[in-house]
Amino acid sequence: MPEFLYNNKLYYNPVEFAMDRIGGTWKIPILWRLQNKVMRYSELKKDIPHITHKMLSSQLKELEAEGFLHREVYAVVPPKVEYSLTERGHRAMRIIQQIRDYGLELMDEFGVKEGEK
Repeated sequence: MPEFLYNNKLYYNPVEFAMDRIGGTWKIPILWRLQNKVMRYSELKKDIPHITHKMLSSQLKELEAEGFLHREVYAVVPPKVEYSLTERGHRAMRIIQQIRDYGLELMDEFGVKEGEK
């Protein structure tokens, strides 16, 4: 299979490339929460309480830069910023839904119950 170069990083397959765009601990949970609604930063932080402010901020910036999110800034005091999915973000939701469904199947197979640690 051919190699791909993007932003000075070498990729060996399209899955690796896609996962570098939406993978990691926080990007999918952020996208998931925005799938059907527009949210402000504080709403996202409240809905994902275990993410740090620094991480949420950086992940939102990356998702916006990659074209998965739209950031709308309103010129009011205090500043108001809302996040929503772009068309690219909505396309990613199909894949994320499949990953979620597969995860639920695996959890059932492994006997994992919601809320268990």
